[in-house]
Amino acid sequence: MNRILCRVLPLALLATIAAPALAQPAAAPFTIVESGRGFYRLDDAVRAVGEGEATIRIASGRYRDCAVQEAGRISFRAAEAGKAIFDGGICEGKAVLVLRGRGAVVDGVIFENLRVPDGNGAGIRLESGDLTVTNAMFRNSEEGILSADDINARLVIDRSTFSGLGRCDRGLSCAHSIYIGNYGSLTVTHSRFERGTGGHYVKTWTPKVDIRDNSFDDTGGRTTNYMIDLPGGATGTISGNVFVQGRDKENYSAFIAVAAEERKWRIAGLSIAGNEARLAPGVDRETTFVADWSHEPLSVGENKLGAGLKRFETR
Repeated sequence: MNRILCRVLPLALLATIAAPALAQPAAAPFTIVESGRGFYRLDDAVRAVGEGEATIRIASGRYRDCAVQEAGRISFRAAEAGKAIFDGGICEGKAVLVLRGRGAVVDGVIFENLRVPDGNGAGIRLESGDLTVTNAMFRNSEEGILSADDINARLVIDRSTFSGLGRCDRGLSCAHSIYIGNYGSLTVTHSRFERGTGGHYVKTWTPKVDIRDNSFDDTGGRTTNYMIDLPGGATGTISGNVFVQGRDKENYSAFIAVAAEERKWRIAGLSIAGNEARLAPGVDRETTFVADWSHEPLSVGENKLGAGLKRFETR
C-alpha cells in the first residue's frame, strides 16, 4: 500500500468506512457525565455547564445540532469514536461548535457538509481559550477549524483527518482545511490532510508551530495551494511529514511558504527537516519545497525530496 495512504488512519476514519447512515437515538443523546443529566439539544447541555467544567458525552447518531460555548471548560466526547456525526448544523452563521469559553476538548467527533454565506462554514470556530482536538474528522465542508486571535491560548490537533475542505470561489476570501489566527501556538501531529478543494491545507498566523508526523495527500486535490502556509513567519518544528503534491493546483510554486504576506514573527530558529516530499505519479513540473520571503536565517535540514523539487528558495 502507498505510504501516503497508510501512514495515518485515525480511529474516526476506520469507524466510518463503508458504514451505513446512523439514526438519531431515541434517548437524550447529550449527557453531562458528572451529573448524569441528559439533553436533547447540544446547546442546552452546554448552557447547563455554564461557568463550570464538565464532559458532554455524545451518543452515536447523526445530528443537525450546533452549540455556542460562552464560558467554562467543556470536553465534547463521542460515546463511540467515529459514530457521533454533526451534519450541516450551523450556529451564528459560523460552525457546529463556536468556542469562546476558557477551554475545550473535542474527541472522536465527525463534522461534515458545513457551508455558510460568507464561505467559512466550519466544524469548529475557535474564538478564545485552549482547544485540543483528537481522533476527529472534518470533511466535505468549507473549512475544518477556523480561529480568531488569542495569543495566550494554544491549539493542539492529534490523530485527526481533514478531507474535502477549502474553497477560493464566489469572489470571497479563501477558506482552508485549517486556518488559525494569532493564537499562542499550534501543534498538529499524526493527522491526515487530503483531497483539498481550494486554499491551503494548513494556514496559521501563530508565532510557534509544531507540525510533526502528518500526511498531506494532494493527489485528489482540486485548485489547492500550499500544503503549509506560515504567512507571518513562525518558529518551531516541521518534521516527519509526508507530502504529495497533486496535479490540479491553483498555485504549485511551493509546498511550504514562510512569511509570504508579512514578517510578523521571528523566523530564525524555524526547523524544517526529516520530511518526505514528492509529486504525484504522472505529474511533471518543477517546484520548491520551502519558499521563504523573510530573508531571515531558518534551518532547512535533510529532507527526502522527489524529482522536480528544489530544496529551498528565497523570494
